[in-house]
Amino acid sequence: MRLTAFVSLLLTASPAMARPNILFLFGDDHRADAIGAAGNKFIRTPAIDRLYRAGYRFDRAYCMGSTQGAVCQPSRAMLMSGRTLYRVPMLLEGVPTLGKVLGEAGYTTFGTGKWHNGPESFLATFQNGRSVFLGGMSDHTKMPIQDIGPDHKLTEKRVGEKFSSELFADAMIDFLRTQDGGKPFFAYAAFTAPHDPRMPPQSYRDYYYKRRPPLPANFLPQHPFNLGGSLTGRDENLAGWPRTKEAISDQLAEYYGLITHLDEQLGRVLAALEKSGQAKNTIIVYSADHGLAVGSHGLLGKQNLYEHSMRAPLVIAGPGIPRGRSAALVYLLDLFPTLTDLAGVQNPDGVEGKSLRPLWEGKAKRVRESLFTTYEKTIRAVRDDRWKLIRYPQVDTTQLFDLTADPDERQSLAQDPKQRTRVEAMMSSLATWQAEVGDKQPLTVQDPKPAKIDLTGHARTPDAQQPKWIVDKYF
Repeated sequence: MRLTAFVSLLLTASPAMARPNILFLFGDDHRADAIGAAGNKFIRTPAIDRLYRAGYRFDRAYCMGSTQGAVCQPSRAMLMSGRTLYRVPMLLEGVPTLGKVLGEAGYTTFGTGKWHNGPESFLATFQNGRSVFLGGMSDHTKMPIQDIGPDHKLTEKRVGEKFSSELFADAMIDFLRTQDGGKPFFAYAAFTAPHDPRMPPQSYRDYYYKRRPPLPANFLPQHPFNLGGSLTGRDENLAGWPRTKEAISDQLAEYYGLITHLDEQLGRVLAALEKSGQAKNTIIVYSADHGLAVGSHGLLGKQNLYEHSMRAPLVIAGPGIPRGRSAALVYLLDLFPTLTDLAGVQNPDGVEGKSLRPLWEGKAKRVRESLFTTYEKTIRAVRDDRWKLIRYPQVDTTQLFDLTADPDERQSLAQDPKQRTRVEAMMSSLATWQAEVGDKQPLTVQDPKPAKIDLTGHARTPDAQQPKWIVDKYF
């Protein structure tokens, strides 16, 4: 579908239409800056670009963080519950999820793709499901998937016969073909791309090998100090130390290839929505669980609190949603109350997120003054519109960044005497946030570990999910 026709279709939808459908498309490990319409001229993402140009985008959307290395699991738990990190169980036991709440309000609910929060909560969330992956990661060409059967139980696992992004897009397209407008639907597709293994189909890989994106502006061979425990985890083990420009260039090309292939599948889904006749009454969301380093700061994964890892893409398009963008500080968990607001459904007890609707309606410029992020027991951070403080209790290290002057977080000002008052104020803000969300981790510890570290020659072991060609190439 041509860009102008797609934009026109979304913008001519009547804002007075009741009970809109909701099509929620969700990526995995997708950096907010790895989108053409976000200013990245080295990547092809025409489908997401269309949404960015037709809808309302949020330039500062964040995952709150994680209590474990698999950041995707708590991110999705927060998303589906509207609750903050320390108040939501990872398997969503006893929690009224977004799909469950909408289903009880009369929506037809459907899920496909990755669900990392247990089979019981998936069955409680969705009435229908096809090509469901209950796990964290897998070889994209050998995805173990299940369906919700007629008895509302999960079928036996089978191995998908297509690349993961195609499997999940096919399932969503088949669902959309069955919708006639009789009931509103909530349809959720959680893709496993661009999460590693970074193994896009060969033509997508080759495209970026021949048109290599530049290395991140904050590329480093090694992170300058110990993060306190996450420098040698699974994600960081996908390349050696020091990081070479050649290895990071290859992985960026493969990462971009996964994103472009994913974008192509998103385009197929959007075309199917238009063909179904339901586009004029459908709210479309595209986001991802968090970002990824892929060479930034000498890191590869998301087990850190830099902007590249905690910030995620977020755009909402559809009836009543104007074109525009916001720099407000928002969480992914704000999507729960935002979507119930649009659906005219009351939130259950325990929802802590804030509806983003006042932002695009011009009734507010922000929903919070500052934003808190957290990782395991090792890292805490707080940021406002300009400044960001990161605290590493286990190694007694603090960073302060002026994000206006230094958006890539390359020059810490924490040791500048002129910033002493600011550091103290932001440490106080950090402690206030901890009390508010129930985080009990002290910001100082007895006997901190040494901050200095050099991982040159550190032994690595390839993850079992990595295909042979990746093992042969990087290990």
